[in-house]
Amino acid sequence: MYVASTCYNGVGITKPEERRLTIDLLKTQYSLSDEKWISAIGCEDMVVAVIGSDKQSIIRSSCATMCPGSWIDRGVIGAQCNYGTTSFGCCRVPIPRDNNLLTKKPSMALDWRIGTVNCKEARQDPAKYACRNNTDCVDFDSTHGGYLCNCSKGYKGNPYLNPGCQDIDECIDNTTNTCVSTSTCKNELGTFHCSCPKGYIGDGKKNGTGCIQKPPSKTKMIILTGIGSGLGFSLLISVFFWLQKVFQKRREKMRKEKFFKRNGGLLLRQQTNEGEFGKTKVLPAKELEVATDHFNENRIIGQGGQGTVYKGMLYDGMIVAIKKSKLVEENQLEQFINEVVILSQINHRNVVKLLGCCLETEVPLLVYEFMPNGTLFDLLHGSSNEFPCTWNIRLKMAADIAGALAYLHYAASVPIYHRDIKSSNILLDEKYVVRVSDFGTSRSVSTNQTHLTTLVKGTFGYLDPEYFQSSQFTEKSDVYSFGVVLVELLTGQRPISLDKTEEERGLATRFLACMEGKCVDTILDPQVRENGREDEVTLVAELAQRCLNLKGRMRPTMQEVATELESLKMCGMSSGVNVKSEDVRSFNDMPTMISDIEYTWPMSYKNASTSLLDTLPLVLFESAP
Repeated sequence: MYVASTCYNGVGITKPEERRLTIDLLKTQYSLSDEKWISAIGCEDMVVAVIGSDKQSIIRSSCATMCPGSWIDRGVIGAQCNYGTTSFGCCRVPIPRDNNLLTKKPSMALDWRIGTVNCKEARQDPAKYACRNNTDCVDFDSTHGGYLCNCSKGYKGNPYLNPGCQDIDECIDNTTNTCVSTSTCKNELGTFHCSCPKGYIGDGKKNGTGCIQKPPSKTKMIILTGIGSGLGFSLLISVFFWLQKVFQKRREKMRKEKFFKRNGGLLLRQQTNEGEFGKTKVLPAKELEVATDHFNENRIIGQGGQGTVYKGMLYDGMIVAIKKSKLVEENQLEQFINEVVILSQINHRNVVKLLGCCLETEVPLLVYEFMPNGTLFDLLHGSSNEFPCTWNIRLKMAADIAGALAYLHYAASVPIYHRDIKSSNILLDEKYVVRVSDFGTSRSVSTNQTHLTTLVKGTFGYLDPEYFQSSQFTEKSDVYSFGVVLVELLTGQRPISLDKTEEERGLATRFLACMEGKCVDTILDPQVRENGREDEVTLVAELAQRCLNLKGRMRPTMQEVATELESLKMCGMSSGVNVKSEDVRSFNDMPTMISDIEYTWPMSYKNASTSLLDTLPLVLFESAP
């Protein structure tokens, strides 16, 4: 191949130079390519490609350059040659390939290939296979053998170098993205996808169907109409139920206000002299319903003249006793309010605590601390002998009850007469410590007031005879009732025994007769007779005798009773009596907490009204004016 060059300067054209270049390709992997080009750069020049030998040559291609006269004068060559085009200052044309002339070295444009085997054979040797990831192998030709590597469609890069060809993001590359503007382009490996928005149909491509808005069909119109009607109907129903719920809440609020007034809520607020109910917590009815399993009969732990007591658990896990009062009539409303007012003012360890109340229900609900071991009546007269009621324990119980009553009479902010002291109103906590309860008939009195003139109310066997005759209740009337409880502790007998003669039916009468006849040993409980010290038992029996005096003025005060019993208890402990072996051991042996699940309610506590005469209120006649 002859290569010529001509240089230009500002004066003229230099003499052309010619060089001969010979390259032998027979021993290389290169061969003549279809992309052979002949180029000329300059002005008023012509280039001719001649292929062949000295004896036979063929002109295969030629082109000429032209320039404006001003360029030649100034010696300016500034054109760029584009493939297959001719412009000022340059020309470029391809030289057709002729395999018959390959051995005559027609041109310098060369093709190259990998090896001498085709793609199928090359893939069998992965170590030498030149194509990387995401490439296609192309056989060079059947004559020369070998192969080339191209990037697969949708990929770009160098197919021979790691990591191979990379995916083209057609959605970013505007030259390859054919999605119409209304469609969404989503790139995928090696390709991309055009999707039309909702309500349009088509492939989303510029060279395809694009995106065309879907016309509404009759079926769709019917469906839309149906959906609209359904939504409208649903909205109407929702508004109806909402209004119904609003009215229901309003009716419920009015109903609660009605019950609140009927159950004495306004009166209770006035008597507590505070914005709400003093120390008494107001609990919602729903919580108490859940606490008692909707007042399930299996939760009943006691029944009396004023209502039914249920065992329950509040939201905070506290086990409580919930008293569901009977339907309160206006003439009974005062008793209920009285109990709430009195208990909200009392804070004594031997008086049951009122934890809360609910007045927004048909009948009032009172919530007390739960006493798991029933009543003193159950302990003394029940059939179960699980807990040994020794003399020291009985003496401690008597002292604690007396101390609570003395507190009510003298230490409370306003003196209080209990008016219904009896063993079934003495509750026992988890350690068998006594709690005085049931203040429904209790009354507050002024400090200078000596008695209350009321209807005679009480329980057979505990009722003060003087009060029965005069209708005047004094603090000594509570002393008399306590004296009966004290005799119960001494004898273990019921206050009324229906199996005896009318004269001996009352326990107090029998006890006083034994005291006068010096035969008190015959009426004492075996536990007291066997374990109690004779001098202590005698002193307690004499104290009970004074409490049961038919003349109230001859009875001691509750303060004197409490002091005497407390002294006996302390004297017994300091005199060497093995109190710990009997009292403390017995208490320590009892569980300090009884599980709500494991505890089985004794039948005696469920049937707290074991004797009709023990719990039946006595209303005889109206008081004198």
